[in-house]
Amino acid sequence: MPAVLFPALRDAPHEAVPKPALRFGDRGLDYAQLARTAGALARELPPGRRVAVWATPSLETAVAVVAALLAGVAAVPLNPKSGERELAHILGDSDPALVLAAPGETLPGPLAALPRVAVDTDPDAVPETAAGARLPAEPDEETPALVVYTSGTTGPPKGVVLPRRALVATLDALEDAWQWTDRDVLVHALPLFHVHGLILGVLGPLRRGGTLLHLGRFSAEGVRRALEEDGATLMFGVPTMYHRLAREVDADPALAAALAKARLLVSGSAALSVHDQERIAAATGRRVVERYGMSETLMNTSVRADGEARPGTVGLPLAGVGLRLVEDDGTVIEALDGESIGEIQVRGPNLFTEYLNRPDATAGAFDGDWFRTGDMAVREPDGYVRIVGRRATDLIKSGGYKIGAGEIEEVLLEFPGVREAAVTGEPDPDLGERVVAWLVREDAALDEEAVAEHVARRLAPHKRPRVFRYLDALPRNDMGKIMKRALRD
Repeated sequence: MPAVLFPALRDAPHEAVPKPALRFGDRGLDYAQLARTAGALARELPPGRRVAVWATPSLETAVAVVAALLAGVAAVPLNPKSGERELAHILGDSDPALVLAAPGETLPGPLAALPRVAVDTDPDAVPETAAGARLPAEPDEETPALVVYTSGTTGPPKGVVLPRRALVATLDALEDAWQWTDRDVLVHALPLFHVHGLILGVLGPLRRGGTLLHLGRFSAEGVRRALEEDGATLMFGVPTMYHRLAREVDADPALAAALAKARLLVSGSAALSVHDQERIAAATGRRVVERYGMSETLMNTSVRADGEARPGTVGLPLAGVGLRLVEDDGTVIEALDGESIGEIQVRGPNLFTEYLNRPDATAGAFDGDWFRTGDMAVREPDGYVRIVGRRATDLIKSGGYKIGAGEIEEVLLEFPGVREAAVTGEPDPDLGERVVAWLVREDAALDEEAVAEHVARRLAPHKRPRVFRYLDALPRNDMGKIMKRALRD
């Protein structure tokens, strides 16, 4: 029998006391109401066709995606900030039958040719006959659940086809790692077109039978209220959010007290600086847990709730995930020495099925049944994984050494007067590549030589920056990742 993706939805009609499922601002649904609204919408969706979802941070988006999953129809979440050219590519590639959106939502030109279905989140508007109907039968575990488009840094975005099996595997592995239960209340303000905000942040609580509080827009005050007044036990965020909390927590005892009450603070989508980790831990007594995943693999590793939240690492492989480090020539690195850098390759039930319409790209992404992530890492003696960066943008080959940009960035952020930091390599006739530091300064009088010496004292001397460049802000995407290709351009 296929694994039931949302047991709490199927059990909801039999529950004596309604349990909150979703809340966006002052609007929400309990599990019985969600079953009614999403179930009614699921029965309207065309079988065997993909559907686009205009993925605003709203109750309608959550209901639309749940309806598609109930119907066994693959949902294609669309980033509302996408340009028309990118949207046109995604729609042409995925060929959705229709678009699901909130009533009255203004949609851009590329969506004009698609039939539109308004997502009604009012359970009282569901006809009695529909309300009493059973939810559709559970689809097979290999049925496509979502098609999530990658950022497309090396060409047009590719559609990552995620089967239901991958969602179940990753969410259940996180249940084990984070001790996630139906008593947990999750708060976040993440976008809903991405794995982090949608799969972990919406489908995760629903699979566990817990509750989601979505803030809409991130603010420290919103986080404080959710933790202090609404009983939130978990918080998901990206490093830019935790950076803001780290800057405010020292001066705001109420915020520090609220964060101290959280059972688990989780950061993902990019590396969280050790400096911000330490500031939050010092003020609250809570360390932020980091995990590592990507669109093609969902979650691969995490620090466990009952483990050591070691700053700068993303923990251990999750249950069911195989992980290895591989040299450029294909040699598997056996050493757990914290020094040997290799590309992360993973395998397991959490992996995607294919890149939509791209058999060449799918075949090229695998070494046998191992997926080539493109991320470079080392493993500590106890197996903890420390990511040093992307192969394409974060691995610098200088003077015969392999240098990970991530460890230099961490040390740069420790230096007083450095607000943001990124490290890249650029061609050098002598070294092959030289280390370049891109900084956002607190003070224009920052001493470059002192910064370089600071790096050389904490790391090997060959890792010191040879060039410094200054910006008012580093270019980042919607998930807070620094766009290093934009720096190079």
